[in-house]
Amino acid sequence: MPRQALVPCLALMAFFGACRGRDGAPEAQVAAASPTLRTDVSVSEITLGRAIETSRRVVQPQDTFAPADTVYASVVLEGSARHAGLKARWTSADGQVVSEASLEVAPTVTTVSEFHISRPDGLRAGPYQVEIFLDGASAGKRTFTVQ
Repeated sequence: MPRQALVPCLALMAFFGACRGRDGAPEAQVAAASPTLRTDVSVSEITLGRAIETSRRVVQPQDTFAPADTVYASVVLEGSARHAGLKARWTSADGQVVSEASLEVAPTVTTVSEFHISRPDGLRAGPYQVEIFLDGASAGKRTFTVQ
């Protein structure tokens, strides 16, 4: 390759090398791997309780449960969109995933969804957490205890 052609090639290689993330992935891929919260829809409330109404709202909010209880998480979305993905990840104190569930919703103004967890043999005593994700981005967490 002639020397005059080598300099532009090296400049292009340096440019494209600078457009890569820390792990070598192009910046666009790095950004896509880190979801951001939406601006048209947001989670405005996460409430835990033992029972829900037909509106999917928790009857009486609480953060302490018995092993045999069903723990409900009522999730209120504000805003409108053609679709949104909700996910609940329930974890124990050691960070182990106990349960995970997803919903596809079409929120309009105020939309309430619910997730729940229970075990036939009961939840083990100890602290837990539920984290709600909106289109892959964390939208809030609630902690609770099973006694």
